[in-house]
Formats: sequence, structure tokens, C-alpha cells
Amino acid sequence: MPRPYSVFATALVAALCATPAFAADYVQAAGSSLVFASKYEGEAFTGKFPSFSTKLSFDPKQLAASKLDVTIPLAGVTTANDDRDESLKGSDFFAIAKFPQARFTSTKFRSLGGNQYAADGTLSLRGASKPVTLTFTWTPGAQPVLNGKATVKRLDFGVGTGDWADTALIPNEVAVSTKVVFAPAK
Repeated sequence: MPRPYSVFATALVAALCATPAFAADYVQAAGSSLVFASKYEGEAFTGKFPSFSTKLSFDPKQLAASKLDVTIPLAGVTTANDDRDESLKGSDFFAIAKFPQARFTSTKFRSLGGNQYAADGTLSLRGASKPVTLTFTWTPGAQPVLNGKATVKRLDFGVGTGDWADTALIPNEVAVSTKVVFAPAK
């Protein structure tokens, strides 16, 4: 006959094993950056979105429970060139009057080995939603850091219409990189 405490212990272990796993929840902290790089008539330039916001649920051992949500206010775009910045905000590019923000969301994460991961998600920009993959390294700690890269095909989102659609002027592929410092969500 089983002892009462062993029945209880067995039941407790079974209950804990049946409990779904949850990823740790994080919010973006100071020291984060979101930048892009492209060319205009062969001359390289970079830009940044200084006021983006990131929420992440992530546990490398529970990738199925992970999710990422990034909101990017487009009015803050800056490339250190006033004329270019105004053009990017206008109707030929981001059209911020009609589409004030972009958003990247992902609920599908893959391990690429070591501390390398991929978040297969959806970028919503200018009224279009298309798949984009963010590859990143994850550095755990008291303030974990995600260092990521993605390639965005601007024409898939209607960014650069009219004469600006010419890929001899501006390449279709835009390199995006981010460093997100996180703090535990409260």
C-alpha cells in the first residue's frame, strides 16, 4: 500500500509537469537602438527610429511560448539629412499622415544554434503586412540583450513610389539592425 506522502508527491509532480510553460516577460529599457542602412545613387546612408517600443516574452528552452511585439513611430525617423528625413515622412515613402507607425510581431521562434535565434514574423508598414525574419543573438542576464538583423524589401510595402521605385536609385533591400536592452516586465 502506498504511503500518503508518496501519493501526494506523485500527484504534485504530475500537476507541475502538466502546467504549461511560460516565457519570461520583458520590456525595452534604455540603451536600445533601431537603425537601417540603404543607398541613394550609390551613396550609403543610415537612419534610425529613436522612439520604438519592444515587448518580448522569451525563454530559449520554451521557444513555442515566445512572442515579440515592436511598435515603430515613423515620424521620428532621422538620417542626419533634413531633406531626406522630410521625404521619408512624405507620401512617396512612409506616408506618416496616413500610416503613422510600423509594427513587427512574431510568435514563431527557431533556434539557430548556440545563442542564435530567428523570429519569423510579420511587418506591417504602409498598410501592407508581409513576412520578415529577424535573426538575433540573445545575451541573458539581469538586463538581457537582443542583437538582431533583418532585410526588408521596401517595394513590398510601397516604400518609394513613382520615380523612387527605381532600384538603380535606391536598392529594394534595406538592412535593418537592432539592439534591444530589456528589463523584466512588471
